[in-house]
Amino acid sequence: MTPNQISNLLTDFWSDLSDPGVAWQIGTVALCLVLGWLLARGARALLNVRQVHLRVVRLGVESFSRVLWPLLALGLIALAKPILAKHHHINLLRLAIPLVASFALIRLAFYILRRIFARSGHAGTVLLLFEKVLALLVWLGVALYITGVWPDLIQMMDDAVVPIGRYKTSVLAIVQALISVIVTLVLALWIGALLEERLMQVDSMHSSLRTVVARLGRAMLILIAVLVSLSLVGIDLTVLSVFGGALGVGIGLGLQKIIGSYVSGFVILLERSLSIGDMVTVDKYYGRVTKINTRYTVIRSLDGVETVVPNDMLISGPVQNYSLSDRVLRIATHVSISYESDLEAVLLLLEQAAATVSRVSTELPPSAVLVKFGADGLELEVGFWIADPENGKTNVLSEVNRAIWHTLKSHQIQVPFPQREMRIVGDKQLFTVAETVAPDAPGSALSHSSTTNSG
Repeated sequence: MTPNQISNLLTDFWSDLSDPGVAWQIGTVALCLVLGWLLARGARALLNVRQVHLRVVRLGVESFSRVLWPLLALGLIALAKPILAKHHHINLLRLAIPLVASFALIRLAFYILRRIFARSGHAGTVLLLFEKVLALLVWLGVALYITGVWPDLIQMMDDAVVPIGRYKTSVLAIVQALISVIVTLVLALWIGALLEERLMQVDSMHSSLRTVVARLGRAMLILIAVLVSLSLVGIDLTVLSVFGGALGVGIGLGLQKIIGSYVSGFVILLERSLSIGDMVTVDKYYGRVTKINTRYTVIRSLDGVETVVPNDMLISGPVQNYSLSDRVLRIATHVSISYESDLEAVLLLLEQAAATVSRVSTELPPSAVLVKFGADGLELEVGFWIADPENGKTNVLSEVNRAIWHTLKSHQIQVPFPQREMRIVGDKQLFTVAETVAPDAPGSALSHSSTTNSG
Protein backbone atom coordinates (compact mmCIF):
# COMPACT_ATOMS: atom_id res chain seq x y z
CA MET A 1 0.00 0.00 0.00
CA THR A 2 1.62 3.28 -1.18
CA PRO A 3 1.39 6.62 0.66
CA ASN A 4 -0.90 8.03 -2.04
CA GLN A 5 -3.28 5.12 -1.57
CA ILE A 6 -3.25 5.66 2.18
CA SER A 7 -4.01 9.36 1.81
CA ASN A 8 -7.02 8.59 -0.39
CA LEU A 9 -8.32 5.86 1.93
CA LEU A 10 -11.02 7.97 3.59
CA THR A 11 -12.05 9.50 0.28
CA ASP A 12 -12.50 6.06 -1.25
CA PHE A 13 -14.42 4.91 1.79
CA TRP A 14 -16.90 7.75 1.68
CA SER A 15 -17.39 7.26 -2.04
CA ASP A 16 -18.11 3.58 -1.43
CA LEU A 17 -20.94 4.38 0.97
CA SER A 18 -23.18 5.01 -2.03
CA ASP A 19 -22.20 1.63 -3.48
CA PRO A 20 -24.58 -1.24 -2.50
CA GLY A 21 -21.53 -3.48 -2.17
CA VAL A 22 -20.46 -1.64 1.01
CA ALA A 23 -23.00 -3.73 2.90
CA TRP A 24 -20.85 -6.78 2.17
CA GLN A 25 -17.86 -5.05 3.76
CA ILE A 26 -19.83 -4.02 6.84
CA GLY A 27 -21.23 -7.52 7.19
CA THR A 28 -17.77 -9.04 6.75
CA VAL A 29 -16.26 -6.82 9.45
CA ALA A 30 -19.13 -7.52 11.85
CA LEU A 31 -18.96 -11.25 11.14
CA CYS A 32 -15.19 -11.33 11.75
CA LEU A 33 -15.59 -9.51 15.08
CA VAL A 34 -18.34 -11.87 16.23
CA LEU A 35 -16.45 -14.98 15.08
CA GLY A 36 -13.27 -13.75 16.80
CA TRP A 37 -15.17 -13.26 20.06
CA LEU A 38 -16.82 -16.67 19.82
CA LEU A 39 -13.53 -18.42 19.02
CA ALA A 40 -11.76 -16.72 21.93
CA ARG A 41 -14.56 -17.64 24.31
CA GLY A 42 -14.64 -21.23 23.03
CA ALA A 43 -10.87 -21.61 23.39
CA ARG A 44 -10.99 -20.40 27.01
CA ALA A 45 -13.90 -22.70 27.85
CA LEU A 46 -12.21 -25.70 26.18
CA LEU A 47 -8.98 -25.21 28.07
CA ASN A 48 -10.80 -24.68 31.35
CA VAL A 49 -12.33 -28.13 30.95
CA ARG A 50 -9.06 -29.80 29.94
CA GLN A 51 -6.98 -28.61 32.87
CA VAL A 52 -4.30 -31.29 32.64
CA HIS A 53 -3.37 -31.48 28.97
CA LEU A 54 -2.04 -28.83 26.60
CA ARG A 55 -0.24 -26.85 29.28
CA VAL A 56 1.76 -24.78 26.81
CA VAL A 57 -1.31 -23.86 24.77
CA ARG A 58 -3.29 -23.14 27.93
CA LEU A 59 -0.50 -20.86 29.15
CA GLY A 60 -0.73 -18.82 25.95
CA VAL A 61 -4.51 -18.56 25.96
CA GLU A 62 -4.74 -17.72 29.66
CA SER A 63 -2.00 -15.11 29.32
CA PHE A 64 -3.56 -13.45 26.25
CA SER A 65 -7.21 -13.95 27.17
CA ARG A 66 -7.91 -10.23 26.96
CA VAL A 67 -5.98 -9.86 23.68
CA LEU A 68 -7.15 -13.08 22.03
CA TRP A 69 -10.42 -11.69 20.72
CA PRO A 70 -9.05 -8.66 18.78
CA LEU A 71 -6.14 -10.76 17.46
CA LEU A 72 -8.48 -13.45 16.13
CA ALA A 73 -10.77 -10.81 14.65
CA LEU A 74 -7.78 -9.14 12.98
CA GLY A 75 -6.67 -12.43 11.47
CA LEU A 76 -10.15 -13.16 10.12
CA ILE A 77 -10.39 -9.70 8.54
CA ALA A 78 -6.98 -10.18 6.93
CA LEU A 79 -8.13 -13.52 5.50
CA ALA A 80 -11.43 -12.10 4.24
CA LYS A 81 -9.77 -9.13 2.55
CA PRO A 82 -8.33 -10.91 -0.55
CA ILE A 83 -11.48 -13.03 -0.93
CA LEU A 84 -13.83 -10.06 -0.94
CA ALA A 85 -11.48 -8.04 -3.15
CA LYS A 86 -12.36 -10.27 -6.12
CA HIS A 87 -15.97 -9.06 -6.13
CA HIS A 88 -16.20 -5.71 -4.27
CA HIS A 89 -14.18 -2.74 -3.13
CA ILE A 90 -12.43 -3.33 0.20
CA ASN A 91 -11.79 0.23 1.42
CA LEU A 92 -13.76 -0.46 4.60
CA LEU A 93 -11.68 -3.56 5.31
CA ARG A 94 -8.52 -1.56 4.69
CA LEU A 95 -9.75 0.95 7.28
CA ALA A 96 -10.80 -1.71 9.77
CA ILE A 97 -7.42 -3.50 9.82
CA PRO A 98 -5.39 -0.63 11.41
CA LEU A 99 -8.21 0.16 13.83
CA VAL A 100 -8.54 -3.42 15.10
CA ALA A 101 -4.75 -3.81 15.13
CA SER A 102 -4.40 -0.67 17.26
CA PHE A 103 -7.06 -1.91 19.65
CA ALA A 104 -5.23 -5.24 19.98
CA LEU A 105 -1.91 -3.44 20.50
CA ILE A 106 -3.33 -1.27 23.28
CA ARG A 107 -4.87 -4.24 25.10
CA LEU A 108 -1.63 -6.20 24.73
CA ALA A 109 0.40 -3.31 26.13
CA PHE A 110 -2.02 -2.89 29.05
CA TYR A 111 -1.86 -6.61 29.78
CA ILE A 112 1.96 -6.68 29.80
CA LEU A 113 2.22 -3.58 32.00
CA ARG A 114 -0.30 -5.00 34.51
CA ARG A 115 1.56 -8.32 34.66
CA ILE A 116 4.82 -6.47 35.43
CA PHE A 117 3.82 -3.60 37.71
CA ALA A 118 0.40 -4.61 39.10
CA ARG A 119 0.55 -8.36 39.72
CA SER A 120 -1.32 -7.89 43.00
CA GLY A 121 -4.32 -6.56 41.08
CA HIS A 122 -3.97 -2.91 42.19
CA ALA A 123 -2.77 -0.45 39.56
CA GLY A 124 -1.14 2.72 40.85
CA THR A 125 -1.80 6.25 39.68
CA VAL A 126 1.41 6.43 37.63
CA LEU A 127 0.58 3.21 35.78
CA LEU A 128 -2.96 4.37 34.99
CA LEU A 129 -1.64 7.70 33.72
CA PHE A 130 0.96 5.95 31.57
CA GLU A 131 -1.71 3.68 30.08
CA LYS A 132 -3.86 6.68 29.14
CA VAL A 133 -0.90 8.44 27.51
CA LEU A 134 0.04 5.26 25.64
CA ALA A 135 -3.51 4.76 24.34
CA LEU A 136 -3.64 8.40 23.24
CA LEU A 137 -0.34 8.10 21.35
CA VAL A 138 -1.42 4.88 19.61
CA TRP A 139 -4.72 6.31 18.45
CA LEU A 140 -2.98 9.49 17.35
CA GLY A 141 -0.55 7.43 15.30
CA VAL A 142 -3.44 5.51 13.70
CA ALA A 143 -5.16 8.76 12.81
CA LEU A 144 -1.97 10.08 11.21
CA TYR A 145 -1.52 6.79 9.34
CA ILE A 146 -5.08 6.74 7.97
CA THR A 147 -5.06 10.38 6.91
CA GLY A 148 -1.70 9.98 5.15
CA VAL A 149 0.18 12.46 7.39
CA TRP A 150 2.39 9.74 8.86
CA PRO A 151 5.01 9.66 6.05
CA ASP A 152 5.36 13.44 6.16
CA LEU A 153 5.84 13.34 9.93
CA ILE A 154 8.52 10.65 9.62
CA GLN A 155 10.35 12.68 6.99
CA MET A 156 10.19 15.83 9.12
CA MET A 157 11.61 14.02 12.15
CA ASP A 158 14.36 12.54 9.99
CA ASP A 159 15.34 15.98 8.71
CA ALA A 160 15.45 17.53 12.21
CA VAL A 161 19.01 17.18 13.55
CA VAL A 162 19.97 17.46 17.22
CA PRO A 163 23.66 18.03 18.17
CA ILE A 164 24.91 15.64 20.86
CA GLY A 165 28.49 16.50 21.78
CA ARG A 166 30.66 16.23 18.67
CA TYR A 167 28.00 14.26 16.81
CA LYS A 168 24.68 15.07 15.24
CA THR A 169 21.69 12.78 15.10
CA SER A 170 18.14 13.07 13.88
CA VAL A 171 15.07 13.25 16.07
CA LEU A 172 13.80 10.10 14.35
CA ALA A 173 16.88 8.15 15.41
CA ILE A 174 16.47 9.32 19.02
CA VAL A 175 12.80 8.33 19.08
CA GLN A 176 13.55 4.94 17.54
CA ALA A 177 16.31 4.36 20.11
CA LEU A 178 13.99 5.21 23.01
CA ILE A 179 11.24 2.98 21.66
CA SER A 180 13.63 0.05 21.14
CA VAL A 181 15.07 0.38 24.66
CA ILE A 182 11.63 0.65 26.29
CA VAL A 183 10.15 -2.24 24.29
CA THR A 184 13.07 -4.62 24.94
CA LEU A 185 13.17 -3.81 28.66
CA VAL A 186 9.40 -4.22 29.05
CA LEU A 187 9.51 -7.54 27.22
CA ALA A 188 12.38 -8.71 29.43
CA LEU A 189 10.49 -7.72 32.61
CA TRP A 190 7.34 -9.40 31.34
CA ILE A 191 9.13 -12.66 30.54
CA GLY A 192 10.82 -12.46 33.95
CA ALA A 193 7.45 -12.03 35.67
CA LEU A 194 6.01 -15.01 33.80
CA LEU A 195 9.06 -17.08 34.71
CA GLU A 196 8.72 -16.16 38.38
CA GLU A 197 5.00 -16.97 38.46
CA ARG A 198 5.52 -20.38 36.87
CA LEU A 199 8.46 -21.22 39.12
CA MET A 200 6.46 -20.37 42.25
CA GLN A 201 3.92 -23.01 41.22
CA VAL A 202 6.51 -25.80 41.04
CA ASP A 203 5.97 -27.63 44.32
CA SER A 204 8.82 -30.08 43.71
CA MET A 205 11.38 -27.24 43.95
CA HIS A 206 12.32 -25.58 47.25
CA SER A 207 10.94 -22.06 47.71
CA SER A 208 14.41 -20.55 48.13
CA LEU A 209 15.68 -22.23 44.97
CA ARG A 210 12.63 -21.04 43.06
CA THR A 211 13.25 -17.48 44.25
CA VAL A 212 16.93 -17.45 43.33
CA VAL A 213 16.26 -18.95 39.89
CA ALA A 214 13.58 -16.32 39.26
CA ARG A 215 15.90 -13.49 40.38
CA LEU A 216 18.79 -14.75 38.27
CA GLY A 217 16.52 -15.26 35.28
CA ARG A 218 15.14 -11.75 35.50
CA ALA A 219 18.63 -10.25 35.89
CA MET A 220 19.88 -12.16 32.85
CA LEU A 221 16.85 -11.10 30.80
CA ILE A 222 17.36 -7.44 31.71
CA LEU A 223 21.05 -7.69 30.80
CA ILE A 224 20.23 -9.27 27.45
CA ALA A 225 17.56 -6.63 26.81
CA VAL A 226 20.02 -3.81 27.50
CA LEU A 227 22.63 -5.33 25.19
CA VAL A 228 20.09 -5.94 22.42
CA SER A 229 18.66 -2.44 22.71
CA LEU A 230 22.13 -0.91 22.57
CA SER A 231 22.87 -2.94 19.44
CA LEU A 232 19.61 -1.79 17.86
CA VAL A 233 20.45 1.82 18.64
CA GLY A 234 23.83 1.38 16.96
CA ILE A 235 26.13 1.69 19.98
CA ASP A 236 29.29 -0.38 19.78
CA LEU A 237 29.31 -2.79 22.70
CA THR A 238 33.11 -2.68 22.94
CA VAL A 239 32.84 0.72 24.64
CA LEU A 240 31.30 -1.07 27.59
CA SER A 241 34.69 -2.50 28.54
CA VAL A 242 35.78 0.91 29.84
CA PHE A 243 32.53 1.25 31.73
CA GLY A 244 32.97 -2.24 33.16
CA GLY A 245 36.44 -1.38 34.48
CA ALA A 246 35.17 1.81 36.10
CA LEU A 247 32.25 -0.09 37.61
CA GLY A 248 34.63 -2.67 39.06
CA VAL A 249 36.71 0.04 40.72
CA GLY A 250 33.56 1.65 42.11
CA ILE A 251 32.36 -1.67 43.48
CA GLY A 252 35.71 -2.34 45.10
CA LEU A 253 35.90 1.09 46.77
CA GLY A 254 32.44 2.38 47.58
CA LEU A 255 29.91 -0.38 47.08
CA GLN A 256 31.32 -3.10 49.29
CA LYS A 257 28.37 -3.22 51.67
CA ILE A 258 25.79 -3.11 48.91
CA ILE A 259 27.46 -5.79 46.81
CA GLY A 260 28.01 -7.83 49.96
CA SER A 261 24.28 -7.70 50.66
CA TYR A 262 23.48 -8.79 47.11
CA VAL A 263 25.93 -11.70 47.24
CA SER A 264 24.63 -12.66 50.69
CA GLY A 265 21.09 -12.69 49.32
CA PHE A 266 22.00 -15.24 46.66
CA VAL A 267 23.93 -17.30 49.22
CA ILE A 268 20.89 -17.38 51.54
CA LEU A 269 18.60 -18.45 48.72
CA LEU A 270 20.98 -21.12 47.44
CA GLU A 271 21.89 -22.73 50.76
CA ARG A 272 18.23 -22.59 51.97
CA SER A 273 19.15 -21.49 55.47
CA LEU A 274 16.22 -19.07 55.41
CA SER A 275 12.84 -19.34 53.71
CA ILE A 276 9.74 -17.19 53.42
CA GLY A 277 7.47 -17.95 56.38
CA ASP A 278 10.25 -18.89 58.83
CA MET A 279 10.13 -17.48 62.35
CA VAL A 280 13.55 -16.01 63.12
CA THR A 281 15.39 -13.81 65.57
CA VAL A 282 18.07 -11.55 64.07
CA ASP A 283 19.90 -9.35 66.55
CA LYS A 284 16.99 -7.85 68.54
CA TYR A 285 14.34 -8.45 65.89
CA TYR A 286 11.92 -11.37 66.13
CA GLY A 287 9.27 -12.15 63.57
CA ARG A 288 8.25 -13.90 60.40
CA VAL A 289 10.21 -13.69 57.14
CA THR A 290 7.80 -12.22 54.59
CA LYS A 291 10.16 -11.32 51.75
CA ILE A 292 13.68 -12.24 50.67
CA ASN A 293 15.13 -9.86 48.10
CA THR A 294 18.60 -9.90 46.66
CA ARG A 295 19.71 -7.02 48.92
CA TYR A 296 17.54 -7.24 52.03
CA THR A 297 15.11 -9.44 53.92
CA VAL A 298 11.85 -8.22 55.47
CA ILE A 299 10.99 -9.54 58.95
CA ARG A 300 7.46 -8.82 60.18
CA SER A 301 7.05 -8.95 63.95
CA LEU A 302 3.87 -10.16 65.60
CA ASP A 303 2.83 -6.58 66.37
CA GLY A 304 2.86 -5.72 62.64
CA VAL A 305 6.18 -3.84 62.50
CA GLU A 306 8.27 -4.72 59.43
CA THR A 307 12.05 -4.62 59.73
CA VAL A 308 14.29 -4.39 56.66
CA VAL A 309 17.45 -6.36 57.46
CA PRO A 310 20.42 -6.25 55.04
CA ASN A 311 21.36 -9.72 53.90
CA ASP A 312 24.97 -9.37 55.03
CA MET A 313 23.70 -9.31 58.65
CA LEU A 314 22.11 -12.71 58.07
CA ILE A 315 25.41 -14.12 56.82
CA SER A 316 27.89 -12.53 59.21
CA GLY A 317 25.81 -12.71 62.41
CA PRO A 318 23.95 -15.46 64.27
CA VAL A 319 20.34 -16.10 63.28
CA GLN A 320 17.86 -18.08 65.36
CA ASN A 321 15.53 -19.94 63.02
CA TYR A 322 12.58 -21.49 64.82
CA SER A 323 11.37 -23.37 61.74
CA LEU A 324 14.47 -24.34 59.78
CA SER A 325 14.01 -28.10 59.92
CA ASP A 326 11.04 -28.35 62.31
CA ARG A 327 8.35 -25.82 63.16
CA VAL A 328 7.66 -27.38 66.57
CA LEU A 329 8.89 -25.06 69.34
CA ARG A 330 9.29 -25.70 73.07
CA ILE A 331 8.25 -23.11 75.64
CA ALA A 332 8.72 -23.38 79.41
CA THR A 333 7.28 -21.66 82.44
CA HIS A 334 8.30 -21.92 86.13
CA VAL A 335 6.33 -22.19 89.32
CA SER A 336 7.16 -22.92 92.98
CA ILE A 337 5.23 -25.02 95.50
CA SER A 338 5.69 -25.50 99.23
CA TYR A 339 7.67 -28.38 100.68
CA GLU A 340 4.52 -29.79 102.26
CA SER A 341 2.82 -30.36 98.87
CA ASP A 342 2.45 -33.78 97.23
CA LEU A 343 5.11 -33.44 94.51
CA GLU A 344 3.96 -36.26 92.23
CA ALA A 345 0.34 -35.16 92.30
CA VAL A 346 1.28 -31.54 91.59
CA LEU A 347 3.45 -32.51 88.60
CA LEU A 348 0.57 -34.46 87.10
CA LEU A 349 -1.85 -31.57 87.66
CA LEU A 350 0.51 -29.10 85.98
CA GLU A 351 0.85 -31.31 82.91
CA GLN A 352 -2.92 -31.68 82.67
CA ALA A 353 -3.43 -27.93 83.05
CA ALA A 354 -0.99 -27.14 80.22
CA ALA A 355 -2.62 -29.77 77.99
CA THR A 356 -5.98 -27.97 78.20
CA VAL A 357 -4.67 -25.07 76.07
CA SER A 358 -5.66 -25.56 72.43
CA ARG A 359 -2.35 -24.49 70.89
CA VAL A 360 -0.30 -26.88 73.02
CA SER A 361 0.79 -29.90 70.98
CA THR A 362 -0.87 -33.22 71.74
CA GLU A 363 1.70 -35.27 69.86
CA LEU A 364 4.41 -33.99 72.23
CA PRO A 365 2.56 -33.77 75.57
CA PRO A 366 3.57 -31.27 78.25
CA SER A 367 6.05 -32.34 80.89
CA ALA A 368 6.56 -31.03 84.43
CA VAL A 369 9.89 -31.61 86.23
CA LEU A 370 11.49 -30.70 89.52
CA VAL A 371 14.24 -28.22 88.78
CA LYS A 372 15.58 -27.09 92.11
CA PHE A 373 15.14 -27.16 95.89
CA GLY A 374 14.70 -23.47 96.40
CA ALA A 375 15.03 -21.39 99.54
CA ASP A 376 11.27 -20.80 99.66
CA GLY A 377 9.93 -24.01 98.09
CA LEU A 378 10.23 -26.60 95.35
CA GLU A 379 10.90 -24.99 91.98
CA LEU A 380 9.14 -26.72 89.07
CA GLU A 381 9.33 -26.27 85.30
CA VAL A 382 6.41 -26.94 82.96
CA GLY A 383 7.52 -27.42 79.36
CA PHE A 384 5.17 -27.69 76.40
CA TRP A 385 5.39 -27.64 72.59
CA ILE A 386 3.61 -25.60 69.93
CA ALA A 387 3.52 -26.15 66.18
CA ASP A 388 2.66 -22.59 65.12
CA PRO A 389 5.35 -20.19 66.38
CA GLU A 390 4.24 -17.63 63.80
CA ASN A 391 1.12 -17.02 65.93
CA GLY A 392 3.21 -15.84 68.87
CA LYS A 393 4.73 -17.25 72.05
CA THR A 394 3.63 -14.75 74.70
CA ASN A 395 -0.09 -15.33 74.20
CA VAL A 396 0.12 -19.12 74.53
CA LEU A 397 2.46 -18.78 77.52
CA SER A 398 -0.13 -16.54 79.17
CA GLU A 399 -2.88 -19.09 78.55
CA VAL A 400 -0.79 -21.88 80.10
CA ASN A 401 0.07 -19.73 83.13
CA ARG A 402 -3.59 -18.91 83.66
CA ALA A 403 -4.54 -22.59 83.42
CA ILE A 404 -1.84 -23.44 86.02
CA TRP A 405 -3.04 -20.63 88.30
CA HIS A 406 -6.65 -21.85 88.26
CA THR A 407 -5.52 -25.44 88.87
CA LEU A 408 -3.43 -24.46 91.90
CA LYS A 409 -6.27 -22.42 93.37
CA SER A 410 -8.86 -25.16 92.83
CA HIS A 411 -6.68 -27.80 94.57
CA GLN A 412 -5.56 -25.51 97.42
CA ILE A 413 -1.89 -25.91 96.55
CA GLN A 414 0.29 -23.36 98.30
CA VAL A 415 2.66 -21.24 96.23
CA PRO A 416 5.38 -20.15 98.66
CA PHE A 417 6.51 -16.59 98.87
CA PRO A 418 9.86 -15.23 100.03
CA GLN A 419 10.27 -15.03 103.82
CA ARG A 420 12.83 -12.80 105.44
CA GLU A 421 14.04 -12.86 109.05
CA MET A 422 15.80 -9.91 110.68
CA ARG A 423 17.51 -10.07 114.10
CA ILE A 424 18.76 -7.06 116.02
CA VAL A 425 21.16 -7.96 118.81
CA GLY A 426 21.84 -5.39 121.53
CA ASP A 427 22.93 -5.10 125.13
CA LYS A 428 19.41 -4.92 126.47
CA GLN A 429 17.11 -6.75 124.01
CA LEU A 430 16.84 -9.09 121.01
CA PHE A 431 14.29 -8.36 118.29
CA THR A 432 13.19 -11.06 115.80
CA VAL A 433 10.90 -10.01 112.96
CA ALA A 434 9.57 -12.43 110.35
CA GLU A 435 7.24 -11.20 107.66
CA THR A 436 5.86 -12.37 104.38
CA VAL A 437 6.23 -10.54 101.09
CA ALA A 438 3.39 -11.99 98.99
CA PRO A 439 0.24 -12.32 101.11
CA ASP A 440 -2.02 -13.01 98.10
CA ALA A 441 -0.53 -16.37 97.10
CA PRO A 442 -3.17 -19.04 96.57
CA GLY A 443 -3.79 -21.28 99.57
CA SER A 444 -1.67 -19.14 101.90
CA ALA A 445 -2.39 -16.65 104.66
CA LEU A 446 -0.57 -13.54 105.75
CA SER A 447 1.74 -14.19 108.72
CA HIS A 448 3.55 -11.51 110.63
CA SER A 449 5.22 -12.02 113.99
CA SER A 450 7.64 -10.10 116.15
CA THR A 451 9.52 -11.26 119.22
CA THR A 452 11.08 -9.11 121.86
CA ASN A 453 13.58 -10.55 124.31
CA SER A 454 14.59 -8.18 127.08
CA GLY A 455 17.80 -8.91 128.81
